[in-house]
Amino acid sequence: MIRRLSFFLLSLWLATGFAHAQTKPTLTVYTYSSFAGKYGPGKLIKERFEAICGCELVWVTSEDAGSMVGRLRLEGESTKADVVVGLDMNLAAEAKSFGLFVPHKTEVRDLSLPIQWSDDTFIPFNWGYYAFVYDANKVANPPKSLKELVENSNGPKVVLQDPRTSAPGLGLLLWMRQVYGDKADQAWAQLKPRIVTFTKGWSEAYGLFLKGEADMVLSYTTSPAYHIVAEKKDNYKAASFAEGHYLSVELVGMTRTTKQPELAKKFMGFVLSDAFQSAIPDTNWMYPAKNPPSGTPAIFKDMIQPTKALLFTPEEVQQNRRAFTDGWLNATAR
Repeated sequence: MIRRLSFFLLSLWLATGFAHAQTKPTLTVYTYSSFAGKYGPGKLIKERFEAICGCELVWVTSEDAGSMVGRLRLEGESTKADVVVGLDMNLAAEAKSFGLFVPHKTEVRDLSLPIQWSDDTFIPFNWGYYAFVYDANKVANPPKSLKELVENSNGPKVVLQDPRTSAPGLGLLLWMRQVYGDKADQAWAQLKPRIVTFTKGWSEAYGLFLKGEADMVLSYTTSPAYHIVAEKKDNYKAASFAEGHYLSVELVGMTRTTKQPELAKKFMGFVLSDAFQSAIPDTNWMYPAKNPPSGTPAIFKDMIQPTKALLFTPEEVQQNRRAFTDGWLNATAR
Protein backbone atom coordinates (compact mmCIF):
# COMPACT_ATOMS: atom_id res chain seq x y z
CA MET A 1 0.00 0.00 0.00
CA ILE A 2 2.80 2.42 0.93
CA ARG A 3 4.71 1.49 -2.20
CA ARG A 4 1.59 2.14 -4.34
CA LEU A 5 1.05 5.51 -2.65
CA SER A 6 4.69 6.47 -3.19
CA PHE A 7 4.47 5.47 -6.84
CA PHE A 8 1.25 7.49 -7.23
CA LEU A 9 2.78 10.58 -5.62
CA LEU A 10 5.91 10.25 -7.77
CA SER A 11 3.80 9.93 -10.91
CA LEU A 12 1.72 12.95 -9.91
CA TRP A 13 4.86 15.01 -9.25
CA LEU A 14 6.38 14.02 -12.59
CA ALA A 15 3.15 14.80 -14.44
CA THR A 16 2.83 18.19 -12.72
CA GLY A 17 6.45 18.99 -13.44
CA PHE A 18 6.08 18.00 -17.08
CA ALA A 19 2.93 20.09 -17.48
CA HIS A 20 4.69 23.04 -15.86
CA ALA A 21 7.64 22.60 -18.21
CA GLN A 22 5.26 22.61 -21.16
CA THR A 23 3.58 25.86 -20.09
CA LYS A 24 5.10 28.78 -21.95
CA PRO A 25 4.28 32.46 -21.69
CA THR A 26 2.05 33.73 -24.47
CA LEU A 27 2.66 36.83 -26.57
CA THR A 28 -0.59 38.06 -28.11
CA VAL A 29 -0.04 39.96 -31.35
CA TYR A 30 -2.79 41.77 -33.24
CA THR A 31 -2.43 41.92 -37.01
CA TYR A 32 -4.51 41.98 -40.20
CA SER A 33 -5.90 38.79 -41.68
CA SER A 34 -3.75 38.44 -44.80
CA PHE A 35 -0.57 38.84 -42.72
CA ALA A 36 -1.41 35.83 -40.54
CA GLY A 37 -3.25 33.98 -43.30
CA LYS A 38 -2.26 30.91 -45.30
CA TYR A 39 -0.04 32.79 -47.74
CA GLY A 40 1.19 35.57 -45.44
CA PRO A 41 4.41 35.85 -43.40
CA GLY A 42 2.71 35.14 -40.07
CA LYS A 43 3.48 31.42 -39.90
CA LEU A 44 7.16 31.88 -40.70
CA ILE A 45 7.61 34.83 -38.34
CA LYS A 46 5.85 32.91 -35.56
CA GLU A 47 8.19 29.92 -36.02
CA ARG A 48 11.31 32.08 -36.09
CA PHE A 49 10.37 34.14 -33.04
CA GLU A 50 9.28 31.14 -30.99
CA ALA A 51 12.66 29.54 -31.72
CA ILE A 52 14.38 32.31 -29.73
CA CYS A 53 11.78 33.49 -27.21
CA GLY A 54 10.79 30.39 -25.23
CA CYS A 55 7.19 31.50 -25.68
CA GLU A 56 4.10 30.99 -27.79
CA LEU A 57 3.14 33.73 -30.23
CA VAL A 58 -0.60 33.96 -30.86
CA TRP A 59 -1.94 36.00 -33.77
CA VAL A 60 -5.29 37.75 -33.31
CA THR A 61 -6.56 39.10 -36.62
CA SER A 62 -8.75 41.88 -37.97
CA GLU A 63 -9.81 42.28 -41.60
CA ASP A 64 -7.56 45.29 -42.22
CA ALA A 65 -5.35 47.84 -40.46
CA GLY A 66 -8.28 50.23 -40.36
CA SER A 67 -10.57 47.78 -38.57
CA MET A 68 -7.70 46.86 -36.26
CA VAL A 69 -7.41 50.49 -35.15
CA GLY A 70 -11.17 50.52 -34.61
CA ARG A 71 -10.84 47.44 -32.43
CA LEU A 72 -8.09 49.04 -30.34
CA ARG A 73 -10.22 52.16 -29.88
CA LEU A 74 -13.14 50.09 -28.58
CA GLU A 75 -11.05 47.83 -26.34
CA GLY A 76 -9.00 50.62 -24.80
CA GLU A 77 -7.03 49.54 -21.76
CA SER A 78 -8.80 46.19 -21.71
CA THR A 79 -7.07 45.14 -24.94
CA LYS A 80 -5.35 41.76 -24.90
CA ALA A 81 -2.74 42.92 -27.41
CA ASP A 82 0.88 42.89 -26.28
CA VAL A 83 2.12 43.97 -29.71
CA VAL A 84 0.32 45.28 -32.80
CA VAL A 85 1.69 44.47 -36.26
CA GLY A 86 0.35 46.16 -39.39
CA LEU A 87 -0.67 49.65 -38.38
CA ASP A 88 -0.50 51.94 -41.40
CA MET A 89 1.53 55.15 -41.11
CA ASN A 90 -1.57 57.14 -42.05
CA LEU A 91 -3.20 55.81 -38.87
CA ALA A 92 -0.17 56.30 -36.61
CA ALA A 93 -1.17 59.61 -35.05
CA GLU A 94 -4.70 58.37 -34.37
CA ALA A 95 -3.36 55.16 -32.81
CA LYS A 96 -1.02 57.18 -30.60
CA SER A 97 -3.91 59.32 -29.40
CA PHE A 98 -5.44 56.28 -27.68
CA GLY A 99 -2.61 56.32 -25.14
CA LEU A 100 -2.10 52.56 -25.57
CA PHE A 101 1.40 52.52 -27.03
CA VAL A 102 4.77 53.09 -25.38
CA PRO A 103 8.14 54.11 -26.88
CA HIS A 104 9.89 51.12 -28.44
CA LYS A 105 13.41 52.00 -27.12
CA THR A 106 14.87 49.96 -29.97
CA GLU A 107 17.74 50.95 -32.23
CA VAL A 108 16.30 51.79 -35.63
CA ARG A 109 18.91 52.40 -38.34
CA ASP A 110 20.01 51.44 -41.86
CA LEU A 111 16.44 51.41 -43.13
CA SER A 112 15.58 51.06 -46.81
CA LEU A 113 12.53 53.34 -46.68
CA PRO A 114 12.18 56.09 -49.30
CA ILE A 115 11.63 58.60 -46.44
CA GLN A 116 13.46 59.47 -43.24
CA TRP A 117 12.20 57.74 -40.09
CA SER A 118 12.42 59.17 -36.57
CA ASP A 119 9.31 57.94 -34.73
CA ASP A 120 10.03 56.75 -31.17
CA THR A 121 6.79 54.76 -30.77
CA PHE A 122 6.40 52.70 -33.94
CA ILE A 123 8.92 50.67 -35.92
CA PRO A 124 8.38 50.25 -39.68
CA PHE A 125 8.53 46.67 -40.95
CA ASN A 126 7.63 47.01 -44.63
CA TRP A 127 6.55 49.55 -47.22
CA GLY A 128 5.19 49.92 -50.73
CA TYR A 129 3.16 52.11 -53.05
CA TYR A 130 -0.57 51.89 -53.67
CA ALA A 131 -1.48 51.13 -57.27
CA PHE A 132 -4.36 49.95 -59.42
CA VAL A 133 -3.86 46.36 -60.55
CA TYR A 134 -5.47 45.06 -63.75
CA ASP A 135 -5.57 41.96 -65.93
CA ALA A 136 -3.70 42.75 -69.16
CA ASN A 137 -5.76 40.11 -70.97
CA LYS A 138 -8.87 42.20 -70.36
CA VAL A 139 -7.57 45.78 -70.13
CA ALA A 140 -5.38 46.55 -73.12
CA ASN A 141 -4.91 50.28 -72.46
CA PRO A 142 -4.90 51.00 -68.72
CA PRO A 143 -5.14 54.62 -67.55
CA LYS A 144 -1.79 56.39 -67.31
CA SER A 145 -2.77 58.73 -64.52
CA LEU A 146 -5.21 58.98 -61.65
CA LYS A 147 -6.99 61.79 -63.49
CA GLU A 148 -7.42 59.61 -66.56
CA LEU A 149 -8.90 56.84 -64.41
CA VAL A 150 -11.32 59.24 -62.76
CA GLU A 151 -12.32 61.42 -65.69
CA ASN A 152 -12.76 58.89 -68.51
CA SER A 153 -16.45 58.03 -68.33
CA ASN A 154 -15.80 54.94 -70.44
CA GLY A 155 -12.86 53.87 -68.32
CA PRO A 156 -12.45 50.64 -66.36
CA LYS A 157 -14.72 49.57 -63.54
CA VAL A 158 -12.96 49.43 -60.17
CA VAL A 159 -13.41 47.74 -56.81
CA LEU A 160 -12.16 49.79 -53.86
CA GLN A 161 -11.88 49.59 -50.09
CA ASP A 162 -13.84 51.66 -47.59
CA PRO A 163 -11.56 54.39 -46.14
CA ARG A 164 -13.34 54.12 -42.78
CA THR A 165 -12.24 50.51 -42.25
CA SER A 166 -9.35 49.91 -44.64
CA ALA A 167 -5.79 51.22 -44.80
CA PRO A 168 -5.66 50.99 -48.63
CA GLY A 169 -9.06 52.67 -48.76
CA LEU A 170 -7.72 55.51 -46.63
CA GLY A 171 -4.63 55.58 -48.84
CA LEU A 172 -6.77 56.22 -51.93
CA LEU A 173 -8.76 58.88 -50.08
CA LEU A 174 -5.47 60.69 -49.39
CA TRP A 175 -4.13 60.01 -52.89
CA MET A 176 -7.20 61.70 -54.36
CA ARG A 177 -6.63 64.70 -52.08
CA GLN A 178 -2.98 64.92 -53.12
CA VAL A 179 -3.94 65.01 -56.80
CA TYR A 180 -7.23 66.93 -56.75
CA GLY A 181 -6.94 69.05 -53.62
CA ASP A 182 -10.23 70.75 -52.73
CA LYS A 183 -11.85 69.27 -55.85
CA ALA A 184 -11.42 65.68 -54.62
CA ASP A 185 -15.11 65.32 -53.74
CA GLN A 186 -16.12 66.22 -57.30
CA ALA A 187 -13.61 63.65 -58.54
CA TRP A 188 -15.21 60.98 -56.34
CA ALA A 189 -18.62 61.85 -57.77
CA GLN A 190 -17.20 61.55 -61.28
CA LEU A 191 -15.68 58.14 -60.56
CA LYS A 192 -18.71 56.78 -58.70
CA PRO A 193 -20.59 55.26 -61.71
CA ARG A 194 -17.64 52.93 -62.33
CA ILE A 195 -17.10 51.85 -58.72
CA VAL A 196 -18.42 48.29 -58.36
CA THR A 197 -18.34 48.42 -54.55
CA PHE A 198 -16.39 49.48 -51.49
CA THR A 199 -15.27 46.49 -49.41
CA LYS A 200 -14.36 46.45 -45.75
CA GLY A 201 -10.77 45.39 -46.41
CA TRP A 202 -8.13 44.57 -49.02
CA SER A 203 -8.65 40.79 -49.15
CA GLU A 204 -12.31 41.01 -50.10
CA ALA A 205 -11.65 43.62 -52.78
CA TYR A 206 -8.81 41.67 -54.33
CA GLY A 207 -10.87 38.50 -54.29
CA LEU A 208 -13.70 40.21 -56.19
CA PHE A 209 -11.22 41.47 -58.76
CA LEU A 210 -9.77 38.00 -59.30
CA LYS A 211 -13.31 36.68 -59.81
CA GLY A 212 -13.76 39.17 -62.64
CA GLU A 213 -16.17 41.50 -60.83
CA ALA A 214 -14.09 44.58 -61.77
CA ASP A 215 -11.47 45.62 -64.31
CA MET A 216 -9.11 47.10 -61.72
CA VAL A 217 -8.55 46.92 -57.96
CA LEU A 218 -6.73 49.16 -55.53
CA SER A 219 -3.68 47.24 -54.31
CA TYR A 220 0.11 47.71 -54.47
CA THR A 221 2.78 48.10 -57.14
CA THR A 222 4.30 44.79 -56.01
CA SER A 223 1.09 42.75 -56.13
CA PRO A 224 1.83 41.39 -59.63
CA ALA A 225 5.04 39.82 -58.27
CA TYR A 226 2.94 37.33 -56.31
CA HIS A 227 1.13 36.15 -59.41
CA ILE A 228 4.38 35.80 -61.34
CA VAL A 229 6.26 33.89 -58.64
CA ALA A 230 3.51 31.85 -56.99
CA GLU A 231 1.14 31.27 -59.90
CA LYS A 232 3.43 31.67 -62.95
CA LYS A 233 0.99 34.24 -64.35
CA ASP A 234 2.25 37.44 -65.92
CA ASN A 235 -1.07 38.95 -67.00
CA TYR A 236 -1.62 40.93 -63.80
CA LYS A 237 -0.04 44.37 -63.93
CA ALA A 238 0.04 47.57 -61.89
CA ALA A 239 -0.77 50.78 -63.76
CA SER A 240 1.87 53.52 -63.50
CA PHE A 241 0.33 56.93 -62.81
CA ALA A 242 1.98 60.16 -63.97
CA GLU A 243 1.12 62.13 -60.80
CA GLY A 244 3.00 59.67 -58.59
CA HIS A 245 1.78 56.98 -56.17
CA TYR A 246 0.76 57.22 -52.53
CA LEU A 247 3.23 55.68 -50.12
CA SER A 248 2.29 53.01 -47.57
CA VAL A 249 4.50 52.22 -44.55
CA GLU A 250 3.35 49.53 -42.12
CA LEU A 251 4.31 49.62 -38.46
CA VAL A 252 4.72 47.63 -35.27
CA GLY A 253 3.96 48.98 -31.79
CA MET A 254 4.10 47.70 -28.20
CA THR A 255 1.16 48.33 -25.88
CA ARG A 256 1.40 49.98 -22.49
CA THR A 257 -0.99 47.40 -21.05
CA THR A 258 1.02 44.31 -22.05
CA LYS A 259 1.24 41.53 -19.46
CA GLN A 260 4.46 40.34 -21.14
CA PRO A 261 6.65 43.48 -21.34
CA GLU A 262 9.96 41.62 -21.72
CA LEU A 263 8.62 39.41 -24.51
CA ALA A 264 7.04 42.42 -26.19
CA LYS A 265 10.37 44.26 -26.07
CA LYS A 266 12.10 41.19 -27.47
CA PHE A 267 9.64 41.11 -30.35
CA MET A 268 10.17 44.81 -31.07
CA GLY A 269 13.89 44.13 -31.32
CA PHE A 270 13.16 41.17 -33.59
CA VAL A 271 11.24 43.24 -36.16
CA LEU A 272 14.29 44.65 -37.96
CA SER A 273 16.31 41.44 -37.70
CA ASP A 274 17.17 39.43 -40.80
CA ALA A 275 14.88 36.65 -39.56
CA PHE A 276 11.84 38.94 -39.73
CA GLN A 277 12.78 41.12 -42.68
CA SER A 278 13.74 38.24 -44.97
CA ALA A 279 10.24 36.79 -44.52
CA ILE A 280 8.51 39.90 -45.90
CA PRO A 281 9.19 40.10 -49.66
CA ASP A 282 8.13 36.58 -50.67
CA THR A 283 5.09 36.39 -48.38
CA ASN A 284 3.71 39.87 -47.73
CA TRP A 285 4.84 41.01 -51.19
CA MET A 286 6.06 44.36 -49.95
CA TYR A 287 9.50 45.95 -49.64
CA PRO A 288 11.23 45.18 -46.31
CA ALA A 289 11.91 48.18 -44.09
CA LYS A 290 15.51 47.02 -43.79
CA ASN A 291 16.98 45.05 -46.67
CA PRO A 292 18.17 41.61 -45.49
CA PRO A 293 21.57 40.32 -46.70
CA SER A 294 19.72 38.14 -49.19
CA GLY A 295 18.23 41.29 -50.73
CA THR A 296 14.78 41.58 -52.26
CA PRO A 297 13.43 39.21 -54.92
CA ALA A 298 14.77 39.94 -58.40
CA ILE A 299 11.20 40.13 -59.65
CA PHE A 300 10.69 43.36 -57.67
CA LYS A 301 13.00 45.12 -60.13
CA ASP A 302 10.44 44.41 -62.85
CA MET A 303 7.63 46.11 -60.96
CA ILE A 304 6.70 49.70 -61.81
CA GLN A 305 8.91 52.23 -60.01
CA PRO A 306 6.99 55.40 -59.07
CA THR A 307 8.98 58.58 -59.72
CA LYS A 308 7.19 60.48 -56.96
CA ALA A 309 6.02 59.41 -53.51
CA LEU A 310 2.83 61.18 -52.43
CA LEU A 311 2.30 61.53 -48.69
CA PHE A 312 0.56 63.42 -45.91
CA THR A 313 2.13 63.39 -42.46
CA PRO A 314 0.34 61.26 -39.82
CA GLU A 315 -0.62 64.48 -38.04
CA GLU A 316 -2.15 65.94 -41.21
CA VAL A 317 -4.14 62.74 -41.69
CA GLN A 318 -5.44 62.85 -38.14
CA GLN A 319 -6.48 66.51 -38.50
CA ASN A 320 -8.23 66.07 -41.83
CA ARG A 321 -9.43 62.47 -41.96
CA ARG A 322 -12.94 63.22 -40.71
CA ALA A 323 -13.49 66.04 -43.20
CA PHE A 324 -11.99 64.05 -46.09
CA THR A 325 -14.15 61.03 -45.20
CA ASP A 326 -17.33 63.09 -44.92
CA GLY A 327 -16.65 64.59 -48.33
CA TRP A 328 -16.08 61.16 -49.84
CA LEU A 329 -19.24 59.80 -48.22
CA ASN A 330 -21.40 62.64 -49.49
CA ALA A 331 -19.97 62.34 -53.00
CA THR A 332 -20.40 58.59 -53.30
CA ALA A 333 -23.77 58.30 -51.55
CA ARG A 334 -25.64 60.51 -54.01
